[in-house]
Amino acid sequence: MPLWHVYHPANTYSDQDKADFARDVTTLYTGFGLPAFYVVVLFEEVEQTSFFVGGKPSADTVRVVVEHLARHLDDPDMRKRSTQRLNAVMEPYTGARGLHWEFHTYESPRDLWMIAGLFPPEAGSEAEKAWARAGEPSPYS
Repeated sequence: MPLWHVYHPANTYSDQDKADFARDVTTLYTGFGLPAFYVVVLFEEVEQTSFFVGGKPSADTVRVVVEHLARHLDDPDMRKRSTQRLNAVMEPYTGARGLHWEFHTYESPRDLWMIAGLFPPEAGSEAEKAWARAGEPSPYS
């Protein structure tokens, strides 16, 4: 379950920008077989008086925190490629717009998350694939 927290200066993104950004993030993960409803993107506006980089207010910085719960990467080369792919998704919404961006990813143990009060099916299992095909918010609904 990828959870993206996108902290950005106020008025940086229109509603359409947010929808497009979230779509692109979702497309990345569904391309690897994850159900679309696993992907959550939160946009959090931060006023310049509350966004500091190096102790100084910043009006052009986007900070993204990516949490991975459904999949983990142990191989260093895969981790590097994954980080580069995440960066490629962000770049049109950050660097291409003249914004400075930073991000980090961390992975939470799979046994520490639930959906609708139930543990999700095992990664890559037939049950998880069925969830992905269903395309519904939760198979437990």
